[in-house]
Amino acid sequence: MHLAYSTDGYQWNALKQGKSLLTPAVGKDKLMRDPSIVRAHDGTFHMVWTVSWGEKGIGYSSSKDLIHWTEQKYIPVMEHEPNAKNCWAPELFYDNATEQYFIFWSTTIPGRFAKGEEQKYNHRLYYTTTKDFNSFAKTSLFYDQGFSVIDAAIVSVGKKYFMFLKDETDKPNTPEKNIRIASSDKAEGPYTTPGEPITGKYWAEGPTPIKIKEKWFVYFDKYTEHKYGVIISTDLIVWSDESNKLSMPQGIRHGTAFEVSKEVVDGLLKN
Repeated sequence: MHLAYSTDGYQWNALKQGKSLLTPAVGKDKLMRDPSIVRAHDGTFHMVWTVSWGEKGIGYSSSKDLIHWTEQKYIPVMEHEPNAKNCWAPELFYDNATEQYFIFWSTTIPGRFAKGEEQKYNHRLYYTTTKDFNSFAKTSLFYDQGFSVIDAAIVSVGKKYFMFLKDETDKPNTPEKNIRIASSDKAEGPYTTPGEPITGKYWAEGPTPIKIKEKWFVYFDKYTEHKYGVIISTDLIVWSDESNKLSMPQGIRHGTAFEVSKEVVDGLLKN
C-alpha cells in the first residue's frame, strides 16, 4: 500500500519517497491491490483490498493515522459459494441513513449469469454490511444489469446515491471497458441501468470519486495507456477530461481518493 497527497486534486505527491507503507499479510497470494479507504466519524481509517487472484475473501485493516495499522484480517465474503472464482476490487462506503458500512466487490461464478459467459470473467457485484467490521450481514447480489461489471464506487448527494462502475464487457462484440454511472434512492439499491460512458475511447478502470470544493473529480486508471486520468463535473451529468492537468506518482494503479486533515498529512510527512 502506497500513499500520495494533494492540496488541489491535480498535483499528487508520493509519501515516503514512493515506498510502501504497509505490506500485505493475508491471503495465499499476499496481494494488496485496489485499496479502498473510508474515514469513520471517530477518525479511524478503515481499509479493504484484494488479497488474491483466486480466493473467496478480502483483506481488512484499520488505522488512526495511516501509519500504524491493526492486525490484518481475511474476511471470507464468498466462501459460501463453492464455484466462486475470485473477490476483486472491494470498495467501502459509509451510509449515514442506515449508519453502517457497505462493502461491495466483484465475483465471477461460472454458469450463474447467462450474459457474459463467453468471457473468462463474468463479474457481478456482491455486497455485505457491517457496523463494526467484526460481524457481517449475509452476502447478497448487489448489481446485475446483464453485463460483466467491476470497480464500483458510491457517493451520496442529497437523498440520491450514485454508483460509478466499470462496464467490463469484453466479448462477443466491441469491448466496452469504460466508466458509467447508475443511481438509486437507497445505498443498497436497486440501482438503475447505467448511463452512457463518461470516459473516452480508451480502456478505463478503478474510478474513485471525490468532491473538491464545488467540483466532482473522478480519477481512474487508463490502464492500457499506463497512466492515470481525471474527469471533472459540477453536476454529475456533464463531464470534462482534465487529465492533461493531472500529475500522479509514476506507476500508480487502481486506488482511492479520500479527504484527511492537514494534521494527518503532517504526521505522515514527519514519519
